[in-house]
Amino acid sequence: MTSRPPATPAGVRFVSLSFCMLLAFSTLVSTPEQEQLMVVWLSWMIKEEAYFESTSGVSASFGEMLLLVAMYFHSNQLSAIIDLVCSTLGMKIVIKPSSLSRMKTIFTQEIFTEQVLVVTAHAVRVPVTSNLSANITGFLPIHCIYQLLRSRSFTKHKVSIKDWIYRQLCETSTPLHPQLLPLIDVYINSILTPASKSNPEATNQPVTEQEILNIFQGVIGGDNLRLNQRFSITAQLLVLYYILSYEEALLANTKTLAAMQRKPKSYSSSLMDQIPIKFLIRQAQGLQQELGGLHSALLRLLATNYPHLCIVDDWICEEEITGTDTLLRRMLLTNNAKNHSPKQLQEAVPVSHTQVMQILEHLTLLSASELIPYAEVLTSNMNQLLNSGVPRRILQTVNKLWMVLNTVMPRRLWVMTVNALQPSIKFVRQQKYTQNDLMIDPLIVLRCDQRVHRCPPLMDITLHMLNGYLLASKAYLSAHLKETAEQDRPSQNNTIGLVGQADGPEVTREELKNALLAAQDSAAVQILLEICLPTEEEKARGVNPDSLIRNVQSVITASTPNKGMEEEEDNLLCNLREVQCLICCLLHQMYIADPNIAKLVHFQGYPCELLPLTVAGIPSMHICLDFIPELIAQPELEKQIFAIQLLSHLCIQYALPKSLSVARLAVNVMGTLLTVLTQAKRYAFFMPTLPSLVSFCRAFPPLYEDIMSLLIQIGQVCASDVATQTRDIDPIITRLQQIKEKPSGWSGICKDPSYKNGSRDTGSMDPDVQLCHCIESTIIEIINMSVSGI
Repeated sequence: MTSRPPATPAGVRFVSLSFCMLLAFSTLVSTPEQEQLMVVWLSWMIKEEAYFESTSGVSASFGEMLLLVAMYFHSNQLSAIIDLVCSTLGMKIVIKPSSLSRMKTIFTQEIFTEQVLVVTAHAVRVPVTSNLSANITGFLPIHCIYQLLRSRSFTKHKVSIKDWIYRQLCETSTPLHPQLLPLIDVYINSILTPASKSNPEATNQPVTEQEILNIFQGVIGGDNLRLNQRFSITAQLLVLYYILSYEEALLANTKTLAAMQRKPKSYSSSLMDQIPIKFLIRQAQGLQQELGGLHSALLRLLATNYPHLCIVDDWICEEEITGTDTLLRRMLLTNNAKNHSPKQLQEAVPVSHTQVMQILEHLTLLSASELIPYAEVLTSNMNQLLNSGVPRRILQTVNKLWMVLNTVMPRRLWVMTVNALQPSIKFVRQQKYTQNDLMIDPLIVLRCDQRVHRCPPLMDITLHMLNGYLLASKAYLSAHLKETAEQDRPSQNNTIGLVGQADGPEVTREELKNALLAAQDSAAVQILLEICLPTEEEKARGVNPDSLIRNVQSVITASTPNKGMEEEEDNLLCNLREVQCLICCLLHQMYIADPNIAKLVHFQGYPCELLPLTVAGIPSMHICLDFIPELIAQPELEKQIFAIQLLSHLCIQYALPKSLSVARLAVNVMGTLLTVLTQAKRYAFFMPTLPSLVSFCRAFPPLYEDIMSLLIQIGQVCASDVATQTRDIDPIITRLQQIKEKPSGWSGICKDPSYKNGSRDTGSMDPDVQLCHCIESTIIEIINMSVSGI
């Protein structure tokens, strides 16, 4: 066992196994002569270790194992030595710690007489492993450094390990070595957590921002990652994992660090903006087998800290971009397409739509990374695409290219696009927004040129950015709340008064954050709903809201639009209808993600003209049935009216048992309000809500009797009020007073064509008379509906 084999890979393996056998079986060294032979052999190992490594070509030599065992003996970590021996020999051996006592004496007093400080200092000077990967087996310098980091040897003895770890991360390749991720995790812990409470400054130094930027040099400027690559993709992904893990650990330990009066430096937002996170994640996705668990770890960190980069639509879009169709398009890629430069596209925009279209079509054949140099030209000219006369095909192609770029550089792309779509106001200098501005106030996205609201391809892009920044804002505020957690701690003067209420300030700040986010989301929804309303110009050009709503519903449900619509009207409504469909899709996603947004928006209310659109175009609107009873119970008359109008449309769209019970409740509430409302409020309430009763009857015929009884009661109240004030009684009042006695008399009235056509004279200025006319029209409409239904 103590022979001296030649400097070959087999010789290195033999020496390592022999050394572990001597540690495992202390009885092998039972005499002084054997002990002396072993000491001489170990001394030879230390002396020849460098020669063996250089000659055999094996990066993992027995030198690291000797250093590791020496460190364990000095720190009395005997269980770690037992694990090392068992893993090297490949078998589970029961080794008593007492059997290692003699070997410990030899190591600490005869071979490695230096203290742990010297061992640690030597470990830092050990060269890093070139092209470290999982293909290199055995014990490596990284194992020694990892164990020294775990035992906090570097921080205890104030030895800087940052440069060694940085160099080793740079010298990595695939397949990923399994020790790299644990090394990064324990390194981050040594940066944030001191080695001892008595010495809070005993921590390692983090990697500097400039060193991080050097890793991503060439990628930041938009160059293709595969060209002039200085650092491997493994090194870039590991540094990205380090940054994201560091920021997450920093936020998770904010309160602990604040109690220790320590505040480690966080990486700046400008640094994070320059790192192509999404681009690197896409690269990692294609290397999942070689990267082990790194890809899934990055996805977890991304979902926690950058939810706006994990939008489901984006992942689906990436699948389309990397599918078979893309490979076929790549086969069509010619040298002519590759020769189009960003400068040529910039020069063609103001000159010829045909030339622009030709260049854009060629760009669709390029990959996402090859499109990066064109991003600035595409976004900066978006404002010119809003001019009249720009072909729809150009707009659609720009939208397609933008979505491809969004898979590799979403954050930079969003900022450039928001700045490009700002309204062009003469003599007013446009503000250049930053990533931070847009995360703090996502509604900036909607302060764009008004022409975007009627340009569906660009509106699609705007809605995509809005959704992303709303998610980013939530993550930003949550992180800000954790960063300022020390503000939750009560001052010493108030400690006595806050006994048992330590969580009070934290709960308050959390509630304030949630209130801000709810206000932000509801404001975005209200603005989008306003965009859905036809403008005065569109109304003047003959926009028919009813036909518009029907076509929105047909597009949402993928059914065939009304064939009988006039061609001219269809052209007028095309853009508005498409924008409404896009907005409805986004609102549907927002309501599903957080139903409280739907409740808040409907408690705030919005124009009743939009109710047919929202109910027909947003499939998740059925959740409103849960809170309509609460909305009807509100003291404000406007909210009660809005609730009944909303319910009438929901009953038509969702004729469910739950809708029937809520509709019956609404009818009962209307009957109760009839007895308590004044004349003015009675007119204000029933005039807009009476048409809703027709919808209730259409959806639920069992409500017919209750609704007819309610209408008769309203009519009798109005007729009595007219009669008591000695005013001229309209003939309709007389009919309403006699309705209970001769209900069959209505059959003749129903046949009157003037009722069917709704052409009754309602010119009277008396509110009660007008309300009576409205009641009569409602009853006739219900009867006609039931007759036609039969």
